[in-house]
Amino acid sequence: MTASHSAAHLAEQLALIPFFSLLDTALIQELAEAAAYRTFATGEVVFLEGEPSPGLLLIESGRMKVVKSSAQGREHILQILAPWEPANAVAVFTARPNPATAIALEPVQAWLLPRSAVTRLLRKHPGFAERVIENMANHMVRLTEIVADLSLRSVIERLARLLLDEAVEDRVERPRWYTQPELAARLGTVPDVAQRALGRLAADGLVEVSRREIRLKDRAALERLLA
Repeated sequence: MTASHSAAHLAEQLALIPFFSLLDTALIQELAEAAAYRTFATGEVVFLEGEPSPGLLLIESGRMKVVKSSAQGREHILQILAPWEPANAVAVFTARPNPATAIALEPVQAWLLPRSAVTRLLRKHPGFAERVIENMANHMVRLTEIVADLSLRSVIERLARLLLDEAVEDRVERPRWYTQPELAARLGTVPDVAQRALGRLAADGLVEVSRREIRLKDRAALERLLA
């Protein structure tokens, strides 16, 4: 293990994450020393729905998607996880099986914090427990919004929300994995419909689409779609 993948390096990073920032140095070091370093290739399953959760996963680099799949193989993407976002927190803190499957979208380096080490913190540090409850509540809000969008909004409205949520300085980057099928899976539709929705926004002058990015040209008009 290199210095950048050491427990000391992980402890430094944990101290910067809001999820763990209330912990004192000794508790962060204890957690870091219990963690295991993991790597995943593009397309590799990180954790599988229905299997026991070994612990809380923190991505150091790369991105992965969290998905639910139908018996026919259709995929709906619940979340795209970026570096230092906690993954699978619900399963860790409730002792339930993984509620969804996570798949690496690109090479991923991650740390696995064992469930036993994380649950010890809940007993030792009430402030950490409060952060966990807040995280779970936010997760429930996101899931409720997904259900509401799928039930009540059109594909073009769901696309407008996604672009507004993800844009940084009115730009949504399109990594290699940001394909039409992936976009469709995030919108709860099929690729042809997702492509037509994106084309409609472009034709109306609301966005500009290129291979590497989607640029928001009229944020106010996108927001009006959600009014």
